[in-house]
Amino acid sequence: MSFIVPELATPLEAFATALGIGLLIGMERERRPDSAAGLRTFALTSMLGCLFALLGEKAGGPWMLAVGLLVIAASMVASNFSAQQEEQYRGFTSEAAIIVTYGLGAAIWYGYATLAVMLAITTTVLLYFKAEMRQVSERMTPKDINSILQFAVLSLVILPILPNQDFGPYNALNPRQIWWMVVLISGLALAGYLALRIVGARHGAALLGIFGGLASSTATTLMFSRHAHELGHLVRMAATVILIANVMVMIRLGLVSGMVAPTLITPIAIVFACGIVPGIIVALYGWKALSAAGELPMPEVKNPTELKTAISFGLLYALVVLASAWLQDIAGNKGLYIVALASGLTDADASVLSTLRLFNLQKLSSSEAVIAVTLALIANLVFKIGLVLSIGGSKLARHALPGLLAIGGGLAAGLLLI
Repeated sequence: MSFIVPELATPLEAFATALGIGLLIGMERERRPDSAAGLRTFALTSMLGCLFALLGEKAGGPWMLAVGLLVIAASMVASNFSAQQEEQYRGFTSEAAIIVTYGLGAAIWYGYATLAVMLAITTTVLLYFKAEMRQVSERMTPKDINSILQFAVLSLVILPILPNQDFGPYNALNPRQIWWMVVLISGLALAGYLALRIVGARHGAALLGIFGGLASSTATTLMFSRHAHELGHLVRMAATVILIANVMVMIRLGLVSGMVAPTLITPIAIVFACGIVPGIIVALYGWKALSAAGELPMPEVKNPTELKTAISFGLLYALVVLASAWLQDIAGNKGLYIVALASGLTDADASVLSTLRLFNLQKLSSSEAVIAVTLALIANLVFKIGLVLSIGGSKLARHALPGLLAIGGGLAAGLLLI
């Protein structure tokens, strides 16, 4: 038997959620001695937002929310005036958090409880990691900020205005889809690039391999091949970093494949796993070399979101899509595989994405798409092996080639399982 009147069950649930959100944010503010408000203030503010939303819906109209906001604003002005009289500047963070909390309380009443809880957790995280975020901000260079702003232009300005329509021969060219691929690859590269900048070389060669593989496995392979050639005593370490970076390529492209062509993820995951597992095993074998690694050079990764770079990748991707569709039409699968091998040598991303595009257009079967993707990766791996041999020399090759060949052999063997 329920002890709550049915008419009160929904309002009580809304106010309880609002109370929980206020307590969550207020708990973080309570531990700050310079905060303008604490646990009780935030809990009351959240419930106040829910209350004014209720009153506005039942009687007063939408303007009731504005009245509540004005009340809170007046209270904050009075509090800040008092603090200024005491010559104690506290900043505006707590005041902004109070306004957000009020809005979240109102959102709960209007049926957005799940979203409000998610935003409350996000708000608490932003408030809690103040020192860490300040450190990240202080370490950022103008180039880093420029990269973030340029990525915002690529994804939030250019992408929405492009037409979502198929053009050209074989209807293979879709401007928005092409640019979406640019945004996707640029975003992953930017994440790896910023991680490299934030983590830095002092936190270990393993992380350099991981984030270097996300940003640019080619640049990482090139840099550490040179490093091994110049500093012979760190050859084993450089070989392991190169191997980790090339394992990350498969992980990154696996994630991309899951986003672009979800129905293809199972066979691709099987083939990629056959390359990833031996790569990880060999990398673990060389782990002892990493523990003794000293300060390492950062891979020289260019700005991944520069407009020129983005346009170049978009054009390359469109060209590969057209060439793949054309050669497949006149030469069947052999033509497609030739394009995958040729384009994969220099840019596996464009080759893999173009294959996924043709698969989504139902021009390829799942097995044909997986074979083309694998050939592009193997071709790119051959290119990396060439860098190791030509730049790193025979000493690096002795340590790096077993792992790289194990990856390539694993990928080839994985094709037999699909």
